[in-house]
Amino acid sequence: MWGILEAKKRFTFIDLLKGWALLVMIEVHVVNAFIKPELTDAFWFSILNFINGLVAPSFTFISGFAFVISSKNNLEEMRKFGKKFWKKTGRILLLFVVGYSLHMPEFSYLNIVRYASPESLVKWCNADVLQCIAFSLIVIFTARLAIKQDKAFNGFIFISTIVIMLISPIVWKIDFARFMPMPIACYFNEMHGSFFPLFPWMGFLFAGASACILYMKYRSSEREEYFINKSMLISVIAVIGATIALFFLKKQGSFEIKPDPFFFIQRLAIVLFALGLSWKYVKHFGEHASFVTDVSRESLIVYFLHLQIIYRKIWNGNNLEYYVNFNFGITELIYATLILAASMIAVAKTWGSFKAHFPRFTSAAVILTLAISVVLFFLLT
Repeated sequence: MWGILEAKKRFTFIDLLKGWALLVMIEVHVVNAFIKPELTDAFWFSILNFINGLVAPSFTFISGFAFVISSKNNLEEMRKFGKKFWKKTGRILLLFVVGYSLHMPEFSYLNIVRYASPESLVKWCNADVLQCIAFSLIVIFTARLAIKQDKAFNGFIFISTIVIMLISPIVWKIDFARFMPMPIACYFNEMHGSFFPLFPWMGFLFAGASACILYMKYRSSEREEYFINKSMLISVIAVIGATIALFFLKKQGSFEIKPDPFFFIQRLAIVLFALGLSWKYVKHFGEHASFVTDVSRESLIVYFLHLQIIYRKIWNGNNLEYYVNFNFGITELIYATLILAASMIAVAKTWGSFKAHFPRFTSAAVILTLAISVVLFFLLT
């Protein structure tokens, strides 16, 4: 995810799935920020909410899938800490930087130290989807460098996926802030407000890596269509079984859905089925660029900008969410989603074109922007 795949090694069906997930994410944030409260009681909202809840599993899954593809080559160079190692490490660290920047109480280190409340500091420490992906990628990247035998690495990925899924309900009952710093404790569960802690969300990334390992195995023997068909069939069976299990488990008063293994299986199966549909679409219509793949390939800038537009306080100390004040009906929500999505598509196309024609300039511009932002963060009062 976020540029992990090199342009010359793209797997279009992955770009397609990620692009649609991003566009749905824009709708998710528009709805969450602007919808009239009374509309959340409508029969259709629970269906929409369930669909929206598939965005995070999709992103984390795709990140793991894409990482396995991108790490097939240049392993020895990366193990010697060559150029490829630092390039990949830089991309992962950028996810941390962007993730934390989105929740900064103030764009000033001095003002944060002086004025930030304990509550806002805890919110800043919370793990969101970017931090979850970044940390998970560090784990899998370190394992890929340390474990030289493919069979052993594959075993590590498969076992980790199962372990994360099974221990998540236990991890969610532990207050890690009692024996470790809050910035670290927030990574384990939702107890202190994290939206996407490592458990169970890291499991989706490892599941994506596991799926890619199997996919590449079948691809190497020219049986990838068999793998896709088989995985889609298994997905349907898994969704039905997990949904039935959750139906009965929800009747228990103390049941927590998110860390439950059946929650994980249900959503993973749906994402895997969507992956199969994307593969079949590309096989039928061919590999070609579209606005969806444009958004996918510039996912980080699209993710960052659309959140800035909605939540950044840039008008008299208030954000767009404040001015709308949860007052949008269905028509306004549709228009707002389409306008914001169209704007992000335009940004993706423009930035992608710049990158293609002026790769050195755009790389230098990104580095310069980050450097200036860091300096301003520590100097502004």
